[in-house]
Amino acid sequence: MLTNGQYAVPHTPCDRAHVARARLESIDAVRGVVMILMLLDHLRETWLVLVPMPDPVDASTVLPALAIARFAASFCAPIFVALTGLSAYLFSVSHSRGETTAFLVKRGLLLMAIDLFYLSPLYWGVVPQPTFWLQVIWCLGLCMILLAGLIRLPRSARIALGLVLVCGHNLLDPIRLHQGDTLFPIWALLHQRDVIALPFGFIAKTTYPILPWVGVMLLGNAIGPWFNRAVEPSQRFGRLTRLSALMIAAFIALRTLNVYGDVPWHIVENSVLRTAIGFLSMTKYPPSLLFLLPTLGAGALMLALFERSGNSRLISALAVFGGAPMFFYLFHLTVLRLLYHTALAWWGPTDGGVFMVDSYGWVLAWYAGLIIPLYLPTAWFSRLKQRRRDIAWLRFF
Repeated sequence: MLTNGQYAVPHTPCDRAHVARARLESIDAVRGVVMILMLLDHLRETWLVLVPMPDPVDASTVLPALAIARFAASFCAPIFVALTGLSAYLFSVSHSRGETTAFLVKRGLLLMAIDLFYLSPLYWGVVPQPTFWLQVIWCLGLCMILLAGLIRLPRSARIALGLVLVCGHNLLDPIRLHQGDTLFPIWALLHQRDVIALPFGFIAKTTYPILPWVGVMLLGNAIGPWFNRAVEPSQRFGRLTRLSALMIAAFIALRTLNVYGDVPWHIVENSVLRTAIGFLSMTKYPPSLLFLLPTLGAGALMLALFERSGNSRLISALAVFGGAPMFFYLFHLTVLRLLYHTALAWWGPTDGGVFMVDSYGWVLAWYAGLIIPLYLPTAWFSRLKQRRRDIAWLRFF
């Protein structure tokens, strides 16, 4: 299929099947990368939860290792949300609009319920008050429900709305509402990371305000036609690499100008490393324009390169891993929380949190030890999904 580094035009059914596999496998492989990075971030969060940590976006005080790991983990949510929009388009190619709408609404409601009634209670007993953490799964679910209605718009309108939300939402940053204000709960869900008081002593934390994430999902959905079977791989590769270069160049230009898109950065005296950390430390909650430009740009580049790489063992392994993203998400968080509560019950709080972990090196050690045990069940479930397409509920995971 590759001739002098270029994709040949597929002429035979075998060639076309190979191209189709590479096209779809690249999407799952990028999800696999996201899941691997996600595990590192969640391990840090779990093991060091009781250790006092400096502000992760304060370049003058943050641990360099923590800053680097945080930047790596920054790619997870934007790429995953964009791929959700892309996957919704690919689903719609072989299903009617009504079927696509129903699927998005059903899965969206399921994701929101999982976040409220399964993931949030995992943290009860760690935080001092029962909290509903409206995190990425809640955000994905709500965005999917909104996308179910927005897919009725023309593609040009979806692109325009996505760009307005992604590029323009930072203009809303000065608007701050407070508990007791009439629209506070709605604004906290849309754009202001905050705490909403609930009856019976519960609270909800809007960790992922959805306004910019809706824009990301819309843009992911809008590039769906690039992945149609009729589009030649070389053409898709060119579009994705140009898009990636444009977003990364826009990030460098805007971040250098220091006038819009995130909180300003500054030069840290006598430290090139900390200056670079400040340049790359952007706001995630909600995601700023400058947070989204390089992360989505990297995602577009990975999609292009992974498809160009063909059926390599690494890409295939990542694709199997990324074929069951929801299973992995629920499985690894459950394992980490069980380990945490076991350690807490056995030793109690220590100066290092739990497992006497008091440095980031221990986080990396646990990461190396857990990645294979977590990969194997996820790969098994992913292959089960491929074999048993007759089981409808499997596709939700």
